[in-house]
Amino acid sequence: MASRFNDLGIDVDYVFSGRANKDYFDMHEFSDYKTFRGLSFSTQNGQVKALQTLKKARVCKLVRDIKAFDVKQYDFVLNDFEPVSAWAAKRSGIPVVGISHQAAFLSDSVPMFGRGILRKSLIKNYAPANTYLGVHWQPFAHNIIPPFIANHEHGNPVAVMNKVLVYLPFENLDSIIDYLKDFPEKEFYCYHPHAQDKSIGHIHLRSPSRTGFLNDLANTSGVIGNAGFELASEALKLGKKLLLKPLDGQFEQGANAQTLLAMGMAHVMNYLNPQALDDWNSAPQNKQINYPSDPAPLIDWLLKKQWGNTQSLHSGLWGSVNL
Repeated sequence: MASRFNDLGIDVDYVFSGRANKDYFDMHEFSDYKTFRGLSFSTQNGQVKALQTLKKARVCKLVRDIKAFDVKQYDFVLNDFEPVSAWAAKRSGIPVVGISHQAAFLSDSVPMFGRGILRKSLIKNYAPANTYLGVHWQPFAHNIIPPFIANHEHGNPVAVMNKVLVYLPFENLDSIIDYLKDFPEKEFYCYHPHAQDKSIGHIHLRSPSRTGFLNDLANTSGVIGNAGFELASEALKLGKKLLLKPLDGQFEQGANAQTLLAMGMAHVMNYLNPQALDDWNSAPQNKQINYPSDPAPLIDWLLKKQWGNTQSLHSGLWGSVNL
């Protein structure tokens, strides 16, 4: 969407929160962007740590950032489940359009797997919006649209059958290496926040790189990952089979894993299970799902400001998707 906004000459400022400044990379599309501390989960060995998350929250800092962020110059805020800009806009009476995967869970038609009322309240209060547009893999409701997956040019997009992309950022890196070492018949390309570029036999460690990641995704035979929405969406569009280990304690990832399992598009494990990897290795490839790449219909809908009408946007975007 950032590239399309630039092409159309639409004046957009970008705000990010939830990670340290040093952890942002490949951000050239966003020009002079602003960052806030925001809120984020604390994790350890593939689990959300509730007490550590609360200790790290620094609510007073969050409140100060919300009060200090002046959004009165903007026509509206387009929000992807980001709390600082959402609450700043609410305080100033600026319209907020919340477009996110999390917003999809506000619909009763979307599988959530337990404690729905509490989680819906959390979603609404974490990043409040005037209009919610959910993003999901199936057209569960009229205000849910498919993910937009950019088309990328790759030098060698043909799948290498013994190549596997691994992205488990919430797991301990040594545990991942230990898990993969008993499968020497596969070449694992493992991206991780704590990795440096080097190879340990058939395990090729890679530091974070959007370009490198997409190149390896293009010609891998499958993906082992947590159950985040974005990577799974890119894998589904490319027809890559998925082995998912959802982040324990994060309801969204649990729901994602169960939804993809029900769709027949993923294998799921609750821990780094060698038997699960062995079974998944012999599984067939997924069929590609042609999720849209051009966000122009969404941008047009945003600019018309007829946000109460999502039916035509929903129908137009899902009409050509080969579920």
